[in-house]
Amino acid sequence: MDVGEGAVQEIEPQKKEKEPTEDEKRRQKIAPGTLMKAVVRPGGGDATPSDNYQVVYHYTVRTLDGVVVESSRSEYGGKGIPIRHVLGKSKMIVGLLEGIPTMLKGEIAMFKMKPQVHYGEDDCPVVAPSSFPKDDELHFEIEMIDFFKAKVISDDLGVVKKVITEGQGWECPREPYEVKAWICAKTGDGKVIVTRTQGEPFFFNFGKSEVPKGLEMGIGTMTREEKAVIYVTSQYLTTSPFLPAVEGLEEVHFEVELVHFIQVRDMLGDGRLIKRRIRDGKGEFPMDCPLQDSLLRVHYKGMLQNEEKTIFFDTRVDNHGQPLEFCSGEGLVPEGFEMCVRLMVPEEIALVTCPPDYAYDKFPRPANVPEGAHIQWEIELLGFEMPKDWTGLNFQTIMEEAEKIRNTVCIINI
Repeated sequence: MDVGEGAVQEIEPQKKEKEPTEDEKRRQKIAPGTLMKAVVRPGGGDATPSDNYQVVYHYTVRTLDGVVVESSRSEYGGKGIPIRHVLGKSKMIVGLLEGIPTMLKGEIAMFKMKPQVHYGEDDCPVVAPSSFPKDDELHFEIEMIDFFKAKVISDDLGVVKKVITEGQGWECPREPYEVKAWICAKTGDGKVIVTRTQGEPFFFNFGKSEVPKGLEMGIGTMTREEKAVIYVTSQYLTTSPFLPAVEGLEEVHFEVELVHFIQVRDMLGDGRLIKRRIRDGKGEFPMDCPLQDSLLRVHYKGMLQNEEKTIFFDTRVDNHGQPLEFCSGEGLVPEGFEMCVRLMVPEEIALVTCPPDYAYDKFPRPANVPEGAHIQWEIELLGFEMPKDWTGLNFQTIMEEAEKIRNTVCIINI
């Protein structure tokens, strides 16, 4: 084909339209007149819920002549516990899929639904309760209590989190961290079951089943000082020291403030070499750790793991108050000591418990440390210097830097 001058036209690639979700396909099939809405009580604000929002509402279903068919309200025979759904994830009748996103917080609305938009819908994903008149036109009264952006923690929606106050940093607790938190557990209708919000925060070891499984899953997504409500349904309400009785509870709302957690690392994966962070340092883990070979400065106290915690060396006492300086990667300190220091940030203090084969059984042993001794070190990382890039330096400067490094290569009685 002959294209004349001036006729050349740039052709842009066509954008592929996003495939509609199953819920969107269902909503597109709603026919005119099958779903009508009347506002009974106006809500507040102008925000409405959308996909990935958890909606909390009461409902009452009536026949057109006013007979109550079903309700979440206790005065109409319900349990008194509001319904929770996550839009775009929970299975819902199509009339509510379409109607609930139109509601404001605090609003009460009446939805008149023909059967094809409630349980009479073809291939409805929600099974109608027994004796429910699914072939009748019905009124659904909905009171929108609350809605918020939800953090879905379990795929079956058994654990969902609402963030009240954002936390600090990015690190979250995990096994085998030690956690302190204020926690108040309430039933779905707001009755307090257990509260630990005064005195000392509740302390537990992550991964040891000391709190219900769903609560632990939720706390595992929290950062320091975060406040949240964690909604947990019965299948995740395992018995624990915090909540010993769970029988009969369909769901529990845990109001949580994560006060603090101690980073605990099982360095070998078998519980023998453990690093506990007992004071936070400055910087972010692991970006500000001396992962590469570096010149390290530490204060430390070495103790035997006996009942007396016998101290066999303390840099502040036995080294004239001077810190230990050593280059990592040179085998100048016991392997367990170096492994843990590499995972510290400046000014952090860590308590390390170490088995003999990573302490002094394979390293020059101090005279006052018996063979086969289990060791505990309290280590403070004062700081570290990354190796210099010698590219472009002259010979004299390189030799001076090498001499500085050589002077640090000496095994101190660690």
